[in-house]
Amino acid sequence: MASTFPPSSIRPVLNEVTSLLTSRNETISVAETVSLPQYTLAAGGIISASLLSVAGASKFYRGGLTLYTLESRIQFAGWTEENKKNYNGPNAEVVSGLATNVRQKLGSTYCLCESGTAGPGGSGVTPNRKPDFVALAVASAGEVVTAETTTDANGDREQNMVEFARMGLELLKKVILEKAEGAKI
Repeated sequence: MASTFPPSSIRPVLNEVTSLLTSRNETISVAETVSLPQYTLAAGGIISASLLSVAGASKFYRGGLTLYTLESRIQFAGWTEENKKNYNGPNAEVVSGLATNVRQKLGSTYCLCESGTAGPGGSGVTPNRKPDFVALAVASAGEVVTAETTTDANGDREQNMVEFARMGLELLKKVILEKAEGAKI
């Protein structure tokens, strides 16, 4: 029987990323979040679970956090009450800060962070509070690369979760390859 996990759309980039990490003797940590305050789940652990599904993951995977509440961000990801008070949904600034903090705490070469609105509902009228939106960041020593994008999943929660994970892994692959080539991202 063929495995259904990780999802087929993630497998090609997952294989590329894990091969790159292993061949370069580099490590990854992950911070996956939700869009608050309605707790509209983003990737919700799919990135970490996909990385861990690869045999030999202990060579490259340093750990991960699935941050489901603002309180968990304060406890585990370096947020302050001020961050909580000023939170206005997933965006590049939020994921950049989380990725930087988690990378430092777990001592990894890279940290991939995502925060989005998977759906089916949203929590506001701004684009970052509507279903299908995701903010991504990859932190490495001295640099954070971010992206904000949307899917065409029309609020399909499961499809968005998988797409957010795939998009995050694609950004990670881009960062690794461009660092390998010595290029500025």
